[in-house]
Amino acid sequence: MTIRRVVPNIGSGDPEASRAFYVDVLGFEVAMDMGWIVTFASPENRTAQISVVRTDGATTPQPDLTVEVTDVEAAYARALAHGLAVIYPLTDEPWGVRRFFLRDPNRKIVNVMSHQTG
Repeated sequence: MTIRRVVPNIGSGDPEASRAFYVDVLGFEVAMDMGWIVTFASPENRTAQISVVRTDGATTPQPDLTVEVTDVEAAYARALAHGLAVIYPLTDEPWGVRRFFLRDPNRKIVNVMSHQTG
């Protein structure tokens, strides 16, 4: 299993309000905008990213960071083998990712995911 990228997720009542700051001030580009999440990426290094996630009205726990891996099933198996509590089950999401959430030792929620192929 290879780690492809790590993205901090910033909770916000209004993810759209962050656009001017991250784009106009820091020079990021919008890599993804799904309304409830906006991901900003460096134009020079597309894996240098920050996501701003809507927190108001969320029914699913919102992760503090995302770790993209090449094999999410292997990561899931490792988490279970270490006796970690999965707080969001391994799920195929409609936007093309397979993911699960767990807590790290600091009580932060980690979204472990892979992009689906095919």
